[in-house]
Amino acid sequence: MANEVISERTGTGFTSMLSPVSSVIRRSPVTVPIAATVREALGVMDKMRIGSIIVVDPANGLPLGIFTLQDLLRRVVLEDGDLDQPIAYVMTAGLLTLRPNATAYQAALTMARRGVRHLLVVDAGGKLLGIISQNDLFTLQRAGVTNLSEEIRTAPDVAALQAAAREIRRLAGAMLAQGTGAETLTHFVSTLNDVLTSRVLELVLDEYELPPVHWCWIALGSEGRLEQTFSTDQDNGIIFEAERPEDAPALREKFLPFAFKVNTILDACGFPLCKGKIMASNPDWCLSLAEWERKFADWINRPEPEALLSASIFFDFRALYGNADLADQLREWLSQHAPANPLFLRHMGQNALSARPPLGLIRDFTFDDSKEFPHTLELKLYGARPFIDAARILALANQVAETSTAQRLRAIADQAAWGTDDLAAMIEGFYFIQLLRLRNQANSDPKIHPNRIDPEQLNELDRQILKEAFKQGRKLQQRLALDYKLDY
Repeated sequence: MANEVISERTGTGFTSMLSPVSSVIRRSPVTVPIAATVREALGVMDKMRIGSIIVVDPANGLPLGIFTLQDLLRRVVLEDGDLDQPIAYVMTAGLLTLRPNATAYQAALTMARRGVRHLLVVDAGGKLLGIISQNDLFTLQRAGVTNLSEEIRTAPDVAALQAAAREIRRLAGAMLAQGTGAETLTHFVSTLNDVLTSRVLELVLDEYELPPVHWCWIALGSEGRLEQTFSTDQDNGIIFEAERPEDAPALREKFLPFAFKVNTILDACGFPLCKGKIMASNPDWCLSLAEWERKFADWINRPEPEALLSASIFFDFRALYGNADLADQLREWLSQHAPANPLFLRHMGQNALSARPPLGLIRDFTFDDSKEFPHTLELKLYGARPFIDAARILALANQVAETSTAQRLRAIADQAAWGTDDLAAMIEGFYFIQLLRLRNQANSDPKIHPNRIDPEQLNELDRQILKEAFKQGRKLQQRLALDYKLDY
């Protein structure tokens, strides 16, 4: 279905990461014979305004090597090489090739795994058909995002949305394989998921007659923070307008069947129903603005464990569809009331310190008591959460409206007296942990936990970076302990 819905439009200009590499080739291959000199090859490259050229056997046209500007720098310029030497002396041999029916996604994975920037496309006899570069695939991905977004906005039914959801994950997987950063990637996934959710809401709206009042669908948790990974369930709610308190129950009854249908379709599109029932179809989370304010006030004034857990999810809310003014009003209410109750913030801080980065005094890392996954680190609970919790509390204390962890940290940098290097280290540490989570979740091995890694499986550099990332999380927790006079 994904190929039918997403990629069949290649004939009309639509190309996706599922398209064959033959459709990605931008021009006929430019070649020089094996006997050509470096100077001759550079002359052709300059004339054609290209950064690489294929070296071929003139007898049969088969590719023998590739010469790039990087080869020129490393093997000619830095080696004081002769421009009149044969190109064969400085070209890169051992070419990686793909057949024309291989997908662009496969090409991206091959480049990432082999650490190369170019791949040759050849037919069954080895004859050169073209060349694709890493830049070609990045261009395709950027166009793919735009085209996919438009496909989602005009999707006629659930089947088309299911196919689009699969394509979001495939495209994100290709971007991850090519080295896209975690901040960009999580924002990309969250944004396209927003577009998909909006289209689901639009399709379901055609089936229901909702009350003639303002309302807003809000995203919560990781979706509210624009930090969705590949493994995420639904967290959402509805804010609606009610002129009188007594009107709210009847209005809610009108919204609940609509919300249930939306949650069901999102589940069918690969966003599992929340096990904790934090969804708009739950009457507890389909509330008037006044009811949301009372709910938040109850959590703030009585910071019991359940209230603190709820606050950690719901205070990351973000308007996704409908009248955003309702979400803005709720945010303004929260910005005024949360800082006015330092005891609540102190309790949130104490709760945040319960999940400490797994750093040992002697060994690099410490491990929990997981019997199913021994000798592993839980990257969500003990890695990402210290950053997320600390950023949320500091944002509430400083009346910052941002919801994403990185944006919250950036917004409070001046009040916290962090230097530019300190801030950058915190954000880079957080996103390195997120990157490891994304890599895990992109792995199809069912034995691998989406949020657990064995540090021994990392290379030495990644282990060291992970250790430094955990230190940044601990640094943020130490700031909370200092601000709220907590034991750490």
